Amino acid sequence: KDVLDTKGHLFEDYQIKKDLIKGIYEKGYERPSPVQEEVIPFALSGKDIIARAKNGTGKTASYVIPLLEKLDINNSYVQSVVLVPTRELALQVSAEIREIGKYLNVQCIICTGGTNIKDDIYRLNNIVHVVVGTPGRIYDLADKNVLDLSKCTFLALDEADKLLSQDFQQIVENIIYFLNEKRQIILLSATFPINVKGFKEKYLKNAIMKNLMEELTLIGLTQYYTYLKEKLKLHCLHTLFQKVSKFSNSLKLINLLFSVIQQKELNY
Repeated sequence: KDVLDTKGHLFEDYQIKKDLIKGIYEKGYERPSPVQEEVIPFALSGKDIIARAKNGTGKTASYVIPLLEKLDINNSYVQSVVLVPTRELALQVSAEIREIGKYLNVQCIICTGGTNIKDDIYRLNNIVHVVVGTPGRIYDLADKNVLDLSKCTFLALDEADKLLSQDFQQIVENIIYFLNEKRQIILLSATFPINVKGFKEKYLKNAIMKNLMEELTLIGLTQYYTYLKEKLKLHCLHTLFQKVSKFSNSLKLINLLFSVIQQKELNY
């Protein structure tokens, strides 16, 4: 139901570029998923959107497809920014942009914390259409006048619940001030904190609201949670992975997951 309960749309119905259609099909998307059906048409029309949908339902492509459709590769400046909370997600999103936009010659770079800022500065001297990154690094580059966002009209916040947390929200708002005044903002997440209401009133007064969730988890999955102090989270996860490793042959995967979690703590 989460990915199959569609209205029967086709990607061709959205009248998007033929080269973009080719990239979509080669990526393996046959028809729009429910979240894509709800988001893509409004995003293409330039509307601000706040959408809530489960992970694994095609949220990323729901904003990547409009982002790519709106790009004019004949313009060499940054036209779109995607904010994400971690480097791992930045890598996933940039891969999606490159794969779906493989026939568009789109130039997309990643700018995240935990890497040498000089590398970002060097890459921004070349043609860049899309920047995917974490709020702290994007703000640093914009504040240093290295990243020019004055012509950027498209901003997507992926995992917006984390980006609007106490750690990130002020930085995100600072970034918005660098954007073109005719900007379009799209927020996507599985959950939204209560402070999204204030953010909406300030920046997205006329946003289209889409809620595709009755439950937090995908059908067929069961999740459990417990409340922990921040300093105990890594220890708890490490303990859980050690327990799981006793019943699994995928010890390398478990170690990789733990290293990813540790890396997330370093990104900003």
